[in-house]
Amino acid sequence: MKLGCCYYPEHWPRERWTEDARHMGEMGLSCVRICEFAWSQIEPELGRYDWEWLDTAVATLADAGLQIIMGTPTATPPKWLVDAMPGMLAVDAEGRPRRFGSRRHYCFSHPGYRAECARIVTAMAERYGENPAVIAWQTDNEYGCHDTVLSYSDAAAARFREWLAGKYHGIDALNAAWGNVFWSMEYASFDAIDPPNLTVTEPNPSHVLDYRRFASDEVVSFNALQVDILRAYAPGRDIVHNFMGFFTDFDHHALSRDLDVAAWDSYPLGFLEQAWFGDEEKRAYMRQGHPDFAAFHHDLYRGCANGRWWVMEQQPGPVNWARYNPAPLPGMVRLWTLEAMAHGAELVSYFRWRQAPFAQEQMHAGLLRPDGSEDTGAEEARAAAADIAALGEIGAPPRAVALVISYEPAWLFQTQPQGCNWRYIELVFEMYGALRRLGLDIDIVSPEYDLAGYKMVVIPSLPVVSKGFAARLAALSCPVLIGPRSGSKTADFAISDTLPPGPLQSILPLRVTRVESLRDGAVEKGRGFAVTRWLEHVESCLDAEIALENGRPVLLANDRYRYLAAWPDRDLLGDIFRGMADEAGLATYDPPHGVRMRTIGTLRFAFNYADRPRRVSEFVDDVDELAFRIGGDRLDPGGVAVWEV
Repeated sequence: MKLGCCYYPEHWPRERWTEDARHMGEMGLSCVRICEFAWSQIEPELGRYDWEWLDTAVATLADAGLQIIMGTPTATPPKWLVDAMPGMLAVDAEGRPRRFGSRRHYCFSHPGYRAECARIVTAMAERYGENPAVIAWQTDNEYGCHDTVLSYSDAAAARFREWLAGKYHGIDALNAAWGNVFWSMEYASFDAIDPPNLTVTEPNPSHVLDYRRFASDEVVSFNALQVDILRAYAPGRDIVHNFMGFFTDFDHHALSRDLDVAAWDSYPLGFLEQAWFGDEEKRAYMRQGHPDFAAFHHDLYRGCANGRWWVMEQQPGPVNWARYNPAPLPGMVRLWTLEAMAHGAELVSYFRWRQAPFAQEQMHAGLLRPDGSEDTGAEEARAAAADIAALGEIGAPPRAVALVISYEPAWLFQTQPQGCNWRYIELVFEMYGALRRLGLDIDIVSPEYDLAGYKMVVIPSLPVVSKGFAARLAALSCPVLIGPRSGSKTADFAISDTLPPGPLQSILPLRVTRVESLRDGAVEKGRGFAVTRWLEHVESCLDAEIALENGRPVLLANDRYRYLAAWPDRDLLGDIFRGMADEAGLATYDPPHGVRMRTIGTLRFAFNYADRPRRVSEFVDDVDELAFRIGGDRLDPGGVAVWEV
C-alpha cells in the first residue's frame, strides 16, 4: 500500500515547493494529489491558460520521485465563468439560485457548463495526459457535497422532461405508473411536468423517486463526460473519484462502472460528530471515531470498482467543519492507515500536506502546521510507512459475508419514510456493525453482484426487488437474512398486488399485512431483546424463530432464508448473526468493547478503538503461540496488532 497527501502548490511560495517535495519523500509518501480546485489559476480568464506554474509544480514533484494524481478542477468554476453563464448555478428546493463564493456552485444538468467542463478537462489532459509522473486522474471532487445533487433549475427541468420521455415513451404510461389519477394529477404532455419542489404538501412520491433517479443519472453522465476525455488523452492512467461518508444522494455503483478506482474521504472524528450517533457513543469515541465507521466505507468502496479502492483524503488531525472538532487520540492516524491496509486499500492519502493559514479551511489540520513545522500526524504517518514496509505484500480479502446494499432504497425511504426515525443507511450500518463485532469479514456489494461463493448473505432492506434478483437468491446455498420493508414496493413506487415481500414470496411464503412506525422510546420487548422504530404484522405458515413476548413473529425462517420483520436492537442482531455464522461454518469472536478485527491474506489485524488498554488474549486463545508481525498481546488505546493466521 502506498501513502500520499493532498498538496496545493498554488497556496505556497515557489521556493517552498522543492523542500516540500523532498520532505514528503523523507516521510514515506510517494503520491501527491494536486489541482482539483485550481481552475482560476490554470485559466485566469476565458481562453487564457497559465501553464507555467503548473508545469513547474509537476516537474518539481516528479524530480523528487513523487507520483502525481491530477484533479480536474470542475468543482470550483471561477467567477468569470459564473458571470458569463449565470444559468449554470444550481437552484435549491426553495427556488433560490446558489451563489458564488465557495465551491460546488454548479448544476449538473446545465449544457453550457458541461461544455466548459469538457473544454478545461481536455486542455489539461492534452498537456499532462501522457506525462510519466501523472499516474492517475481524479474527476471533480466529492460529487454532491453540500447538498448539491438535486438542482431545481430550468436546465434540470428541461433534461428531466427528456429523461421521462425516454423512460416512459408516452404520457399515458407515466400517468399510470405514477398513479396520477390520485388528486387529479394527470399530465397531458411531458412538457407540462415540473421538478417536484414548491408543492403545497408532499409531491407524488413516484414523481420524487423518478427525480432522484434522474438526478443520480445526471451525476453519472457528468462524470462519464470527463472520463471519456481522460481515456482518450491519458491512456493507461487510473481514473478515480473521491466519494464521501454516509452519502447516498446518487448511485455510487453506477458511477464507479466508469472508474478504475473508487476512492473516499475518511474523516472519522468529523463524521462521528455529524452523524446520528448518541451522546454516549460520541463521548466514548470522540478522539477515535466510531470503530465501524472507516471500516464500513472501506468495504463499501472496495465493492464499487472491481475491488480497487483508495482513501484519497485521510484525516490527520482536527477538522474544521463538524460541530465539535477534537484532536485524534495518539496512535489513531496510524491505526486508521493500517486499518485501510487491512481492508485492501492501494493508497492512503492524507489531507492535507500543510494547514492553510487562510480561507475556509484554515482550522483544518494537516501533516504540517501553517509555519511548515510537523504536526502530530506526520510522526504517525512515518510510523505507518514503516509498518507497511515491514508487512509487505499481504494478499486479498476473504470472501465470507456479503452485505447487499443499494442507493435507491435511501431515496425511496427519504421520500416516504412512514416514520421520522427510519434511516436506511443507519439500518445498514447497524447490521454491518453487528457482523463486525463478531469478528466476521464483510464485503459490501450491490444487488447486481455475483453472490455465489459467499458463506453468508445479509440484505438489510431492499424495497424494490426484481424477479431476477429473487431468482438469484433462490439459487444460493448459504444462510440469507432479508430485512424489513424488503419487497415492499414495485419499481413504480406502489405496493405489490400480492403484498410485501412481493417477489421474495417465492423463497419466503409470508405476507406483511400491516406496518407500524414507533416513536422514540416506544419498545416492543422479546426475550433478551427489544424492537424499536419499525414493526411489521406478518401472516405466514412458517414458524417464528424469534417472537415478541406477545407472540408476534419477528424472525421467520424457511430453510436457509430468514425474514426480519422489525427494526432490531444490537442484542437481537448479534444473536441472529452468530446463529447464521455457526450454520455457515464461520468462526466468530467476542472481542471486548472497542476492539475490532479484520483478516486479509494470511494476516489478522486487531484494532483498539477503546480509550483503555486491551489484550488480544481476551478474545483469542493461545496467544503465546501467535506469530505477531506488529505489536503483541497488549493493545494500547489506538493500538494495532497483526499476526499470522
